[in-house]
Amino acid sequence: MAPTQTDVRTPVPERKPVPHKASRSARWHRGRARRVVLPLAGLALAVTVLSPYLVMFFTALKPAAELRNSPPRLTPQHWRFGNVADVLRDPNFQSWLKVSLLVALASTALVLVCAVPAAYHTARNRFRGRTAFLILVLVTQMFSPTALVVGLYREFFDLSLINTYAALILTNAAFNLAFAIWILNGFFASIPREVEEAAMLDGCGRVRTLLRVMLPLSLPGLVTAVIFTFIAAWNEYVVALTLMTTDTKKPLTVGINSYVTAYQQHWDQLFAASLLAIVPVVVLFALIERYLVGGLTAGSIK
Repeated sequence: MAPTQTDVRTPVPERKPVPHKASRSARWHRGRARRVVLPLAGLALAVTVLSPYLVMFFTALKPAAELRNSPPRLTPQHWRFGNVADVLRDPNFQSWLKVSLLVALASTALVLVCAVPAAYHTARNRFRGRTAFLILVLVTQMFSPTALVVGLYREFFDLSLINTYAALILTNAAFNLAFAIWILNGFFASIPREVEEAAMLDGCGRVRTLLRVMLPLSLPGLVTAVIFTFIAAWNEYVVALTLMTTDTKKPLTVGINSYVTAYQQHWDQLFAASLLAIVPVVVLFALIERYLVGGLTAGSIK
């Protein structure tokens, strides 16, 4: 029997459930709690990370007599800014600071001179052994200077480079070269080839294209390589402690240990020197921080 007209029913659209007022209130409270909890968690993390520096700062400004108070006090009762001035006037500290600046700057320059052409060539050319070369470069990052310090001492002893700045510069450059190559390789690879081709049509050769076009475009990558190499060379301790025997040739990381020995304990001067030692790194980071994020994410977007 065929269905009649009255048997056909028009489907009634379903009504969407109206959000309950209580659910909206719960979401609002969760969002508000998130806006409160996350800043508090970030503040707690920042205090945890910065607490050693606060202790170093307060101890550097304490008189020597207050360092032996029991129970100890975090903040000084009498602020003595003369500790920093005494350290700055110390000829040994001035010598250590000059050595650290020399080694860090020379190591950074040597890394850039070697890393820029290596990274540019591997990014723009496909040659036999390219992948093996990049893997070998990456593998060198697995070796710590501490694990190789005995071999390094023997090599530099045979080359008559013990107690020379060249030994520290070569070591720091060698252990930071791989990172610089990988950072710059990714950045060069992310720059379109059409940019180079346009420069060559205008009469630029390969070297001039690299210097006038590619390097300015890869400035964030260069800055990242510079700051990481400089910080690593500035903070290096074990190799410098092993290779440098003359007090005046020691870098800052090794030299400031002489403020606290078995015969004398100048904790106020040690902490004042440590406070001054972080100033060049902080200044360098503040000057080029805006390029750092771009350099670290180089090559992540094609």
